[in-house]
Amino acid sequence: MTVTTQHDPPPPTAEPPDPGDLGAMFDAYARDLLRYATRRVGEQLAEDVVAQTFLIAYEQRHRFDSARGGLLPWLYGICGNLLRREHRTEKRALRATAAAALAVTADEDAPDARSAERVDAQRTVARVATALARLPRRQREVLLLFAVAELEYAEIASALGIPLGSVRSALHRARTKIKSALSGGSR
Repeated sequence: MTVTTQHDPPPPTAEPPDPGDLGAMFDAYARDLLRYATRRVGEQLAEDVVAQTFLIAYEQRHRFDSARGGLLPWLYGICGNLLRREHRTEKRALRATAAAALAVTADEDAPDARSAERVDAQRTVARVATALARLPRRQREVLLLFAVAELEYAEIASALGIPLGSVRSALHRARTKIKSALSGGSR
């Protein structure tokens, strides 16, 4: 027998919560949305974005159409819309991460192997952050929904309201640009 407390997420075989049940919706999906939003805009802002996501979802619950997709992709769509509003902050954070990583690597001249590995990792973080900041908005959103939120292509299409082929294309282009940045290219 499994006991579910008020704060435990529902078992994976349970039906998705009703959009009118704010508590159940929050319990089921807040962790996923918070993880995604935190990686996009940082912990403090992510909490506000996720709270706004659930508030908007509850206020607009009449607009949810289960025939178009599941509740989680719909919530990711709302969250993505809110994150777009914060996109300038996100780009500034990525640029700051890249600059900070480069500044730290410039200061480290220690000869030991662990220091060298740390410097290499910081340079990689800087290159990835710079590449993410340079991606067009759609490619960045698709890549982050795939890599961070671990959504399937169809769920990404539903969350962003774009065709499945556009998801595949945007993901391919974003991956190519990130690989190029990691290999030192300037694509």
